[in-house]
This record gives sequence, C-alpha cells and structure tokens, in this order.
Amino acid sequence: MPVHECSRGLYNFAPMPVISHRGSSMPPSPIRKLVPYAEAAKKRGTKVYHLNIGQPDIETPKAILDAVRHTDMKVLEYSHSAGFESYRKKLVQYYAANNVEVNHNQIIITTGGSEAILFAIMSCLDPGDEIIIPEPFYANYNGFATSAGVKVVPIQSTIDENFALPPISAFEKAVTTRTKAIMICNPNNPTGYLYSEEELRVLRDICLKHDLFLFSDEAYREFCYDGRTHISAMTLEDMEDNVILLDTISKRYSACGGRIGAFVTKNQQVLDAAMKFAQARLSPPSFAQILGEAAVDLPADYFTEVHAEYNARRDLLVSRLKAIPGVKCPMPGGAFYAMAELPVDDSEKFCQWLLEDFSHNGATLMMAPAAGFYFTPGKGGKEVRLAYVLNKEDIGKAMDCLEEALKVYNKK
Repeated sequence: MPVHECSRGLYNFAPMPVISHRGSSMPPSPIRKLVPYAEAAKKRGTKVYHLNIGQPDIETPKAILDAVRHTDMKVLEYSHSAGFESYRKKLVQYYAANNVEVNHNQIIITTGGSEAILFAIMSCLDPGDEIIIPEPFYANYNGFATSAGVKVVPIQSTIDENFALPPISAFEKAVTTRTKAIMICNPNNPTGYLYSEEELRVLRDICLKHDLFLFSDEAYREFCYDGRTHISAMTLEDMEDNVILLDTISKRYSACGGRIGAFVTKNQQVLDAAMKFAQARLSPPSFAQILGEAAVDLPADYFTEVHAEYNARRDLLVSRLKAIPGVKCPMPGGAFYAMAELPVDDSEKFCQWLLEDFSHNGATLMMAPAAGFYFTPGKGGKEVRLAYVLNKEDIGKAMDCLEEALKVYNKK
C-alpha cells in the first residue's frame, strides 16, 4: 500500500486545480497594481504623494458621520434588497434638484457604484454580447465586463482631441448584431472630459436607432468647471427605456469607504431583473444608507466650497504640468482627474521607477499608468492619470517631484 503524504511533491501524477478562464483573464487594476512598490517606498522612509487614486482628502461632512454615530438601533437588520424606502425617497428629492424626475421604486440602492455597474451589465447583456465604451475608460468597466463574459468594443478618443466623444461614424462602425449597450462616464474618469448636450444627443440617436441601452455613470456630476453644468442622460427625450443611471456617494461626499451607490432606471423589465441580483446579495449596508440619507439634507452651499477647492486644485495641477517641457495635458472639464502625456518611453515603467528608485527632498509621487484605462493594446503607453484629490500644497510638492524625476529619468 502506498504511503499517503500531504506533500504534493510526492504526487507527480496529481495535477494542480486550475483556475477559471475568467479568473486568469481578469485585468489587474492600473490604479492599485503599483501599491506594493508604494508600500515599500514608505517603509524606506520616502513620503509618497498619492495622485493615483480618487480618494479625496476633503473631510467627510461631520453631519453625515454623526447621523451614523447617533443611530439608535437595537438590531442591525437586513434592509429591503432595494435599500431603505426612506433613503430612496430622499434620493428622489436629490435627483429632482438635478432635473432628474424618478420615483423611489425606480431606484435600487447598491453596494457602491461598482455594484450598480455590475447589475447593469448582468441584467442587460448575455455572455458574448458587446458593449461599446469610448476609451480611455474607468478600468473597472473592463473588469466587470470580463466577470460577465461580455465583450468590450472600444472606440477611441484621443488626447489631441481633448478626449471628446468620437464621431458618430465610429459608433456606427462598432455596432454589430451582438451590441447591446453603450457605456459612458460623465464627467469622465479618467480624462475629466465633460460631455456636452450635443454629444449626449448623438448618443441618444445611436441608441434609439440600434435599440441599445445607455449606461451613464454620473458619479462626478457635482464637479463641473468653467461655468458649465452637468446634463444627465436621464433627461434625454424618448430614452425612458434605454437609460440606466449609475451613481455613488463616494466622490460626492468624500465617503468612498461607505460603499453606497444607486441603480436608477425607468425601464421596469430592467428593474425587475436587477432586483433579482439585488436579492441574491440580500441588501446594501445599513449604516452607509443612514449616512447617504443624511447627506441629502446637507445645506445647499456644501458643494460651493468643495467645488471651489477642486477647481483651484485642477488649475494648479494643469498649469504645473503644462509648464514641464514635453508634457501634454488637456484642461479637464469636470470630475477630479487629468490625463497627461509624459516625455517617457513607457509610463508604467516610469511610475514604478518613481516608487522604487527616485525621491526628491525625501518624497516621490504615485500616478496611475494610463495603459490600463485603454482596451486597445499599445494605447496610452506614455500617458498617466493624475487625481487632484490632495491639497494644493501637496499637489505643488508632487509636481516638484515629477518635474525633477523627468529630468533624472531622461538622462538614464
């Protein structure tokens, strides 16, 4: 009788279990993949300015944190799978103030905007179906599409065109018999581009012509600059059955850790399908719903100060970038991101080098290499995304590091 041992080395005939194709093809996050290098830099005593991730340093409003602290709750129960009715009714007021008319039964509260995106893809597309997304795009769209077995079909916006919506001809060429949806983020992550009413009407016409869903990620609607205002896809004429609004409190109230979002549509069939996914995960987090509900009651001037702060950070970041020889950076119209093209051979190698081998006055910076925001291989190789979520003093010091780093890097 053979002796059974735990060591796999004695069983050359026993293969290792194999992970799924879905698991092996899941893309890594361009926002977080360099985190181990940043952690190592900090252990060496180097200060790291984090411009890689949309985590604001603006304080979460005390009033909404207090709403959670002062909750008199005897049992932390499940909520309704769609979320607390009281919160959904409060969101009806919030959306009405933003020219979006819905009722509380057309809202499903989700675990962050991420779950809203996943619900949209899973409810509306089958494996093998296609979704058109202008690139560069928020990298997790690709991850969620991979999870669902859905094919991303990119159409290119470019830094030379300030990342404007590609022409209608590009969409027409991309539509096939498997196309089911178009996805946009407005204002855009990672580019900061703010879509105009004319561009949204182009999307409306394409969706109506080809009977497509329009997934509209509007996480940054409060952050629009230069006197421009946000136009929600929910306000487009004749699109009641086509538009799915994807939302989150994360950026709006500097509450990223709350993990509360919203899935909003007037299409009852889609709502019914999404509700089954919502029931499968039981309910969204209760404490964060309390926080989100309290946020709707913040004074109207809350965003005035926050908006002014981001506007000033944007202006500082972009002016500093444009002053560096060889750097190209369009002026973002919204959100709190900028895309820049750097005079380097490969932005991922450069960003890793910044964390492994460079420091200036004891500090360095972390950026997100842009290739991960593109679906098309080879695109974005010299670009980076920078999040202007730090105070102006830190942004200035981070730009000092970048300016010096480019001088050193290009002499190697």
